Amino acid sequence: MQDDYRADVAVIGAGIMGTAIVTRLIETGHKVSVFDLDAEKIAALTAKGAHAASSVASAVSASEFCILSLNHASIVRAVIFGENGVAAAASADKLLIDMSSIDPAETADMATRLRAETGMAWVDCPLSGGVPGALGGKLTIMAGGSAEDFERARVVMRHLAANYTLMGASGAGQTTKLINQLFCAVLFQAVAEAVKLAEAGGVDPSAIPAALAGGRADSRILQEFMAKFAARDFSPTGRIDNMLKDLDSLQAFALKTKTPLPMTGAVVEIHRLLCAAGLGPRDSAEMMRLLDGLQAD
Repeated sequence: MQDDYRADVAVIGAGIMGTAIVTRLIETGHKVSVFDLDAEKIAALTAKGAHAASSVASAVSASEFCILSLNHASIVRAVIFGENGVAAAASADKLLIDMSSIDPAETADMATRLRAETGMAWVDCPLSGGVPGALGGKLTIMAGGSAEDFERARVVMRHLAANYTLMGASGAGQTTKLINQLFCAVLFQAVAEAVKLAEAGGVDPSAIPAALAGGRADSRILQEFMAKFAARDFSPTGRIDNMLKDLDSLQAFALKTKTPLPMTGAVVEIHRLLCAAGLGPRDSAEMMRLLDGLQAD
């Protein structure tokens, strides 16, 4: 397709990431129909130029591409195969782009079923980069699907992602996202512990990122989050319970494939402790509370 081509896109799910995706697509000239059960979220997006669809099927019917931004595989399955869902309006000339983070095996199963029943292809496109990445078109997206469908999705992905990579067949994108979450979860915990160690040694932890820049310990997580953790800045960038959901999927996959993940296992239990302490809906910087002794607000 031509570089100036703009598509009709349905976006199902107007949570934090869905809202950012819709906003970016509107800003880059795409025509967007959006569906969510939360009327306030829809109203905020229609004010930006989105069309409010009356149902999932209605949104898909009017669109060439359908993007899903949902929290769980069970929700994805219901949205696709439930009453007035994606499958009700699906056809071979439409493409489903699932930007949710869900189980790789369930992804492959649903993709096979959707194509068999409707002819509609599926590319799993879980993301990294959060809201800032989406709004700036700088997401990292790891994709699973056929090479042909991967290229079809590029019409939309070129305005959302700076790094868009085909990792293999359906489900491969989701597997790669689990690996991404493994790195993030372990490194978040490392940053939190490094902050405490610096404080105990009389070193300003906010000076650590600059001191280690370019060395082997350097990373984007170090650069972006150590000062935030040190300042106990709990402003939202990502929810602990969403990370735990991904880590649970990761552990289930590791169990199925008999893959040993000892360090990840410890970090999973730390996230579980944080959720048990009522911090699940909050930002990853709240990990500092555990090391600080779970001090009350």
